[in-house]
Amino acid sequence: MDGTVLDLRFDNLFWLEALPRHWGAARGLTEQEALAQLKPRFDARRGTLEWYCIDHWSAELGFDIAALKSALRAEIRYLPGAVAFLDHVRALGKRTLLTTNAHPISLAIKNGQTGLGRHFDELLSSHEFGVPKESPRFWARLAESHGVDPATTLFVDDSAAVVAAACSAGVASVYHVLQPDSTRPPHPPAEGCAGVLRLGDLLD
Repeated sequence: MDGTVLDLRFDNLFWLEALPRHWGAARGLTEQEALAQLKPRFDARRGTLEWYCIDHWSAELGFDIAALKSALRAEIRYLPGAVAFLDHVRALGKRTLLTTNAHPISLAIKNGQTGLGRHFDELLSSHEFGVPKESPRFWARLAESHGVDPATTLFVDDSAAVVAAACSAGVASVYHVLQPDSTRPPHPPAEGCAGVLRLGDLLD
């Protein structure tokens, strides 16, 4: 979801600017001082389900993460080309699932702001499966619960670790989005089975 169909600018804004500013202000810290304290905590949880969990960070930081996300929801936007791509896939009659590591509360806020649900048959949070998309167990649980056959699936993501996990799970077509944040330069492509996706590519 984030960095694949929605612009990752919102998440970068939230975690690297807004949260340090508000959390720091409550503790008499500057934004940069707060970020210096928060970043090691973030890095220690990166790639785990807790990294994506609003409940975890609200308890860990003593701060209402959901309230701040909701207050900033006007900043949530689609990536350029994402809506056209999704409309094209829907017009082909394909089953479309959004699988995201986002906490269900985050998913609800973003769906409420953008209407993501109209583009997909289902919106699924990895929190429902108990493992993040970086885990090889994610695809097994998705297959069991939703009948997703990796051998006939097209999967798109912006995370190199998630892309690698999809490749290892035998997903037939894996594409890596290289510019998840429209305000930042592209990052290098993942090594391995994934192709590179610019959202207009599959419209041709």
